[in-house]
Amino acid sequence: MNLQETVLIQLRDLILRGEFEPGQRLAEQQLAERLGASRTPVRAALVTLEQEGLVEANDTGKYLVRRFTPREVADAIAVRGHLEGMAARLVAEHGVSRQLQLDLQACLDEGDRLLAADPLTYESYATYAVMNDRFHALVLEASGNRALQRAVALNDKLPFAPASAMLPMQSTLQQDREWMQYAHRQHHMLFDAMKRGEGARAQALAVEHTEVAQMNMRLALERRAETERLIPAMRLVVGL
Repeated sequence: MNLQETVLIQLRDLILRGEFEPGQRLAEQQLAERLGASRTPVRAALVTLEQEGLVEANDTGKYLVRRFTPREVADAIAVRGHLEGMAARLVAEHGVSRQLQLDLQACLDEGDRLLAADPLTYESYATYAVMNDRFHALVLEASGNRALQRAVALNDKLPFAPASAMLPMQSTLQQDREWMQYAHRQHHMLFDAMKRGEGARAQALAVEHTEVAQMNMRLALERRAETERLIPAMRLVVGL
């Protein structure tokens, strides 16, 4: 697995959990030391995070954590669900080509293999995220609708909107694995609906699929709020 992908998901996780304050500078060397990586994958991950709307570059080229609200994230995920629902319906109505079947089945097989591992490591999570991105990209491309593809690309520039940005990884590893297995079963059901030409069902499944991301965001923010409540209390106890 490309180390950049592992660093990318770790940085996304830290930002979502509130480890960095809005407007805080993200120094490459400090991040590299924290994540046990070199500066090269950290720099590449920061470029991706800027494209996703999680960080922004200032006038001197330094990366800062962008401020975002839970509503902004929820809205972006909801829009992605409806856009991908339309894409899935179009694919079902157009018919799934032999090559698309092979490509999507390869994604499903890889996801099955990765999720058979227990526990789920950062490396297997990162590999799954690459597969997940490919699965969603294949469906979007097969829709044949250029305007729809541009709309998804624009929406992906909002915080945590891309397909793999909100995969479950905020809870315990066992819970992560169970939620990812659930999300991957939805991939299987979506593939089946498209193959059968069931446009309405495929659209509904694609929209429902994003509820996993919405749930994960809610859980992450709840834990983040709990941590923020506990830290002042801990400081009082230890006299900080």
